[in-house]
Amino acid sequence: MSITGAEALIKSLEAEGVEVIFGYPGGAVLSIYDALRESSIKHVLVRQEQAAVHAASGYSRVTGRPGVCLATSGPGATNLVTGIATAYMDSIPVIAITGQVATGMVGTDAFQEVDIFGITMPITKHNYLVQKAEDLPRIVREAFHIAKTGRPGPVLIDIPRDVSGVLLEKYEPVTQVDLRGYKPTYRGHPSQIRNLAQMIKEAEKPLIYAGGGILRSGAHEELLALAERINAPVTTTLLGLGGFPENHPLSLGMLGMHGTPYANLAVQQCDLLIGLGVRFDDRVTLSVEHFAPNAKVVHVDIDPAEIGKNVLVDLPIVGDVRLVLEDLLGLVEEKEHPEWIEEIHRLKKEYPLTYGDGKSKLRPQYILEKLAELLRGKEAIVTSDVGQHQMWAAQYGKYVKPNSFLTSGGLGTMGYGVPAAVGAQVGAPKATVVAVTGDGSFQMHMAELATATENNLPIKILLFNNSYLGLVKQLQHFFVEGRYTGVEFTGNPDFVRLVSAYRNACGYRITKPEEVEPVLKEALHNGRLTLIECVISDQELVYPVVPNDKGLDQMIQFPGEE
Repeated sequence: MSITGAEALIKSLEAEGVEVIFGYPGGAVLSIYDALRESSIKHVLVRQEQAAVHAASGYSRVTGRPGVCLATSGPGATNLVTGIATAYMDSIPVIAITGQVATGMVGTDAFQEVDIFGITMPITKHNYLVQKAEDLPRIVREAFHIAKTGRPGPVLIDIPRDVSGVLLEKYEPVTQVDLRGYKPTYRGHPSQIRNLAQMIKEAEKPLIYAGGGILRSGAHEELLALAERINAPVTTTLLGLGGFPENHPLSLGMLGMHGTPYANLAVQQCDLLIGLGVRFDDRVTLSVEHFAPNAKVVHVDIDPAEIGKNVLVDLPIVGDVRLVLEDLLGLVEEKEHPEWIEEIHRLKKEYPLTYGDGKSKLRPQYILEKLAELLRGKEAIVTSDVGQHQMWAAQYGKYVKPNSFLTSGGLGTMGYGVPAAVGAQVGAPKATVVAVTGDGSFQMHMAELATATENNLPIKILLFNNSYLGLVKQLQHFFVEGRYTGVEFTGNPDFVRLVSAYRNACGYRITKPEEVEPVLKEALHNGRLTLIECVISDQELVYPVVPNDKGLDQMIQFPGEE
């Protein structure tokens, strides 16, 4: 029985266990959408293609499987670019499928033609321009293998419309993958792991610095076991939040530019810094020459290109973090560091996260503390956009489970939060999903309210409205002497009325501290798509702040109430 290239594509996706595709149709993907009609795969129609990638990312992060998105050629494909780059920077496995003009028209500037293969080369782990329909089963199998093995990342498959429409005599599934030259290293070198065990034995002030690699490799249990066995405090990156329970006595929360004061000070005091699945990026290290000045530095990562890229390391270990920790746990013995732990307790007590009085005026930090309290013990996922609200959500969310906090880290993509919540809710239908956003970020993808309501997704959107681009305003406050330019919104809509225009959706507005708890309680239990607008002052700032040219111990801390 003959089969079209598009049907071969869909059968190949089904063979990979794909359950949902986030997409937006167009002329170059007509055959693919026609084949999708007869498939078991659910299609979620987004309102803009960038949202499809973010939704696929959110889906992937809560399910552990690659997310899939689909767009037409030309503007459909280019609208995916920011989302693909977001997934690439944060090591999220996403399969992006795009339509292309017919093979004979490639290079002619045909209608809706763009070289998405060339455009996405720097922001994908790998990409394909399909030349023959017979290759589709192999390409799909390879794409999924590449996306989810080694250091995960996005893979793009560009399919000309004639390749989708051509008839094949039969469909032959591909199960084996043989990619010459692609052999990720999973097991760390035994002698290097033994060296790490010896360094731990000799250290008096060990500190574990854990990143998104802990979550990608599923190493949270091994991380907890190591921290407890060697009695080492743990600090995480923004993308590592949830990889170590923040209610644990050894947790220091997030480090870096807006990290907890005690985490930053502990990094500057430790004598052994064990980096696990991290990039040593500039938001963490700030001034590299001042970073962890007293420490021997260990870097464990599956991507050898990351080791030594930003910070010189004393001990490199290439391998999957979970497997490396498994081997390490067989070599290390229990240790106590009473003086170091006592120092950690002192730092937490003397340099706490603080924001002043949360009861006399509405403070975003207080709202997020209350949200964390109400979500405690529930199956809950918080997604975040990018801005001040992102940093407050990271500081005050107190995440205790893996993949319970989803945000854009490396690229810092505004507009990520709501579509990621769509994907997360589709991937975890029983979870309470809360998107934390700001009036700037929300307006980039507020059309996805329609996607949510169309699919009966009871997402909660916690929107902080200060009528400003708050984080840019804050940067202008600290670094250009308060010369505010291009950061004030004077045309914001009535967000509560806006969400109420959608079917089976509702909105609340919070203006006073005493409204926070009752409104959040009601919103979290109403079973509907819900927006909670929190009207906050544009004078609120994220503290602490570490300037780019300073060490982590040179923070600008909360100055207190005036």
